[in-house]
Amino acid sequence: MLSKDTIHDLTQRVLKLSSAEETEVIVSGGTHSLTRFANNTIHQNVSDENYAISVRTVLGKNTARATTNKFDEDSLRRTIDAALQLTRVQPEDPDLPSMPDQSVYPPAEGPSRWFQQTASLSPQDRAASVAQIVGIAQKFDMTTAGIVACSDAVEAIANSRGLFAYHPQTSAEISITMLAADSSGWQKANSPDVRNLDAGALAEVAARKARDSADPKELAPGKYTVILEPAAVLDLVGFMFWDWGGQSLLDERSFLNNRIGTRLFGENITIHDDVAHALQSGAPFDGEGVRRERVTLVENGVIQNLVYARGTAEKVRKSPLAEKLGTISPTGHGFPLPNEMGEMPLNIVFATPAEPKSVTEITEGTERGILVTRLWYIREVDPYEKILTGMTRDGTFYVEDGRIRHGIRNFRFNQSLIHMLSNVVEMGAPVRSSGEESFDMVVPAMRVKDFNFTEVTRF
Repeated sequence: MLSKDTIHDLTQRVLKLSSAEETEVIVSGGTHSLTRFANNTIHQNVSDENYAISVRTVLGKNTARATTNKFDEDSLRRTIDAALQLTRVQPEDPDLPSMPDQSVYPPAEGPSRWFQQTASLSPQDRAASVAQIVGIAQKFDMTTAGIVACSDAVEAIANSRGLFAYHPQTSAEISITMLAADSSGWQKANSPDVRNLDAGALAEVAARKARDSADPKELAPGKYTVILEPAAVLDLVGFMFWDWGGQSLLDERSFLNNRIGTRLFGENITIHDDVAHALQSGAPFDGEGVRRERVTLVENGVIQNLVYARGTAEKVRKSPLAEKLGTISPTGHGFPLPNEMGEMPLNIVFATPAEPKSVTEITEGTERGILVTRLWYIREVDPYEKILTGMTRDGTFYVEDGRIRHGIRNFRFNQSLIHMLSNVVEMGAPVRSSGEESFDMVVPAMRVKDFNFTEVTRF
C-alpha cells in the first residue's frame, strides 16, 4: 500500500504541474485478493494491485476531471492536460464552490480501519478458511460455494488550497452458500479486521439453515408477522438512504419531500449516520475532503436532518426549502465533483433499543410468523411510498408458538418501507451486517407485523 508520505509527495507533484486556477487530486487503490470456491473446491484465486490518480481542474466556473493509473511525469502531464481540455468545453456551473482548504478536515483521532492481520492475509490463509467451510459442508453432506476475500487500500485527497487528507483501510469478507437437495442456507460477513470473522461459525449457521429448511412446505401468501435477520433488514432499508441527500430534495426525487420534521416511522426507530462508530468502516472525509459529521437522520420515528455536500448546502439555503429544514450546513457526505447525484449517508447505524433481544428470543416470542434469512432481486415499485418488491431465499421458515416448525417455499413481497418501519414490534442489538443488495450497515434484527407477501415462488 502506498504510504502517506508517498501519496503526499505524489499529489504535490501533480499540483505543481497544473496551470489551472484550482486543482484537486484524488488517489485511490490498493491490493485486492479473492479466493472463490464452488462444488466444494477452490476454482479461482486472484490478486491485483492498482492505484489511480484522478485530477480535477477549475477554470472560472468550469470544472472537469481526468484519471490515470500511470504515475510517471509524462502520464501525469497528459492527465492534467486532458482535465484542462475537458474543463474548457464544459458549460459553466454557477453553483460551483471554490475548493475547500484544510479547515474542513482538521486532524482528529478516530478508530483505525487498517489491520496488519488483514493486510498480510495470504492465499494459504484464505485456502485454510475455505477448507473449514468445505469440511462443514461435507459433514452435513452438502455442496458449498462462495468467496473469501481481502483488501489493503487507501483513499487520499489534496488540492491547491492546501487540503490534504489520507485514509488507509483493510477489509476482509466471507460469503457462504450451502446447497442441499431442495434447500439452501447462506451467511456473509465483512470487517476491516479479519479476526472478527469466523469461517467455521458462518459455515455452521449456513449449513443448519439448509438442513432445517429441507423439504419446504408451501404457505399461502398474505400479511404475516416476520422476523427479519439483520441482512434482510439491511437490504431493504438500503433503498431509502439516497433520499436523505439535500440534492434529492431539491430535485424532488426524495420520499422525504414534504415530510421533514414529521413522524414517518415508529417511535422505536432512531437512525444515525456515524463514520466514527466502532462497527463502521470507510474514510472519515468525503469526496471533497470535508470531514464527515455524525448526523441524526431519524429520532423516535421523526425525520430530523439531511446530509449535505458543500455546494448543495449553499443551494438549499437559497431555496424555498430552507425555512422547513432547520440548520443547513455541509456535513461531509458529498461525492467527488462534478456529479449530479449530490450526497448520501454511507455509515448507517440504528440505535440500540431499550430491550434488545436475540433472534432466538424474538422467535420464542412470536406466536405465528415467518423467519427470513435474506432477500434478493429487490426493486423499487413506488419511490415516494418506498414500496419495494423482491424475494426471500436461502433459509425461510415457518414459526409457530415460538418455535421454528419447518422450512417454507420462498415468497415474493410487495412492501412499503414506511409501513415496515412503522410496524416494528421488537429489535435486536444492532450488528455490522452484510447483504447483497446494499452497502454494509449497523442494523438490528426486527420483528415486523403485517409484512405483505404476495406470491409463492417455485423454489
